[in-house]
Amino acid sequence: MVKLTGKKKLLTAVFISGRGSNLKSLFKFSKKKSSPIKIQIVLTDNKKAKGLLFAKTKNIKVFKINYSNKTNAEKKIKIITKKNKINLICLAGFMKILSKNFIKSFKGNILNIHPSLLPKYKGLNTHERVIKNNEKYSGCTVHLVNGKLDSGKIILQKSLKILRNDDAYKLSKKILKIEHKVYPEAIEKLFSTH
Repeated sequence: MVKLTGKKKLLTAVFISGRGSNLKSLFKFSKKKSSPIKIQIVLTDNKKAKGLLFAKTKNIKVFKINYSNKTNAEKKIKIITKKNKINLICLAGFMKILSKNFIKSFKGNILNIHPSLLPKYKGLNTHERVIKNNEKYSGCTVHLVNGKLDSGKIILQKSLKILRNDDAYKLSKKILKIEHKVYPEAIEKLFSTH
């Protein structure tokens, strides 16, 4: 992991594929004096991602990556992150799986937020599966990214009780609210210099 020295902030890239609601909460967090991160770039595989509009309004550099060839896409990402001196990557609803080589090249400085209580319910359609299996609790997990899907070291988890009238949509809304708090907390926990 990168170590923070003195007043320097970690230059951070946020990878998104959609609305960018976690990007918004990370940006808000980055503006706090005590925050260990500065969002340098936003990168997406989806040129229609709504989160790009937010990035542009905040004058954050935006990069759109064509993922039709994963190897080429990751080569481009490596060049972009190097050029922008990125120390940390935060995956925030990024719907592409990074290769083991890419993850290795970033020496474990990649975080992800996943909408379940890992190790349960890795992958997609989390809320639907949770409801279908009549789980009593769900939540979200911030973890380090390693070569296996949603399997890296867990940094922080928060859970909530599933109510009888919750469906996958209601649950996703509730968990998203928790995500917005948990992601900054996990970053603070990892990189706080206090």
